Amino acid sequence: MKLIMTFKDLRNFLDEEIWRVTKEDVNPLTYRLYNILKVLMLTVQRFVRDRIVNRASALTYSTLLSIVPIFAILFAIARGFGFANLMEMQIRQGFEGQSLVVETLMGWIDSYLEHTKSGIFIGVGLVMLLWTVLTLTDNIERNFNQIWQVKKPRSLFRKITDYFSIFLLLPILIVVSGGLSVFMTTMLKDLEQFELMAPFVKFLIRSIPFAFTSLMLIALYVFMPNTKVKLRNALLPGIAAGIAFQFLQYFYINSQIWVANYNAIYGSFAAIPLFLLWTQISWCICLFGAQLTYASQNVENYNFEKDARNISRRYHDFLCILMMSAICKRFSNGEHPYSAQELSRMHRIPIRIVNEILYELQDLDLLYPVTEDEKSDNTIYLPAEDIGRLTVKEVLKRIDTDGSENFKIDHTGEYSHEWQALARAKEAYYHESEVLLKEL
Repeated sequence: MKLIMTFKDLRNFLDEEIWRVTKEDVNPLTYRLYNILKVLMLTVQRFVRDRIVNRASALTYSTLLSIVPIFAILFAIARGFGFANLMEMQIRQGFEGQSLVVETLMGWIDSYLEHTKSGIFIGVGLVMLLWTVLTLTDNIERNFNQIWQVKKPRSLFRKITDYFSIFLLLPILIVVSGGLSVFMTTMLKDLEQFELMAPFVKFLIRSIPFAFTSLMLIALYVFMPNTKVKLRNALLPGIAAGIAFQFLQYFYINSQIWVANYNAIYGSFAAIPLFLLWTQISWCICLFGAQLTYASQNVENYNFEKDARNISRRYHDFLCILMMSAICKRFSNGEHPYSAQELSRMHRIPIRIVNEILYELQDLDLLYPVTEDEKSDNTIYLPAEDIGRLTVKEVLKRIDTDGSENFKIDHTGEYSHEWQALARAKEAYYHESEVLLKEL
């Protein structure tokens, strides 16, 4: 019985109480540990709720359709810079144990580039190639934006410039990674006589793929969503996803060798389902890292989440009055306007509720948001009307009358008594509310 009660207490703590803990309630170390636990729980919850596995399946399908055009673009760029052979070597290393798959892929790439240069209509092949790549990258951005709850995607111009900047740099980075591995391997041969240095250099060589993959994922987490992502929040998720991806790559290569050696029934055909499985798991790892980055940056927004979803009407109105009064007072005194973060910190209101109420007050034409600095993307809030006429009554009236009342219920005839009773109660409620917000 005691064990059951302990389990219930632990579950209640993880479900509710931990989300109510603030910096003022515990010491800094405990708060940091709680935050790590909250980040992990939030990541897993949103991973399941957002159906990331299904999103990974959709991206796997898009990747399968786009893989040849993408490699064609990378090889076209690599040939332009004169290091196509190094690119091919890197691909062969990635598909170690599947020489038939590599030869087929390289044949498709050469054929694709040849047809692109000699299309039936001038430029049709090139347009189709670019459209295929843009479609995949657009799908990736949409998934990242949905994870980050961003509603507005990049403009078409920014998509073209940003995406093709990435594709221009990617082959260079791949070749640099391969060249660095060759350089370190050569150095290792020269240092074999130094017993102390050789193990350290071996460790560095083995770490190069992990570091390169982690850097690529960190860059993806920072630049792909159409919102500001802080680098410090993407570091650990990028490193963790990079390590997981490299272990998956090791398992994938060895499983291909095993299938090629021992599966006489399917032979090289088994590489197709294995490749699809590898691609889907890779996207799951990538999107899980994106969820972890989002949770790391926004974990404080989920404090008091259950309470925020069930906030009472009275407390909601109280917070609306409190925030409007604070903003009007600052404006009246000529002080620097409030941001959402300042309102949350100074008045100890959960940031999630602050943002929701600020959006609501903007819809009621009571507040006007101003972007203070484009680089910092910091939004401050000003009264949208004359603060000499903004009263508590005016705010409450706008909250009460917001929304549609166009229903086929006869409130002027059959139900007029009920409607008048409500109107009288509201007037009595507003009677003592003529005080100005700036004077509260």
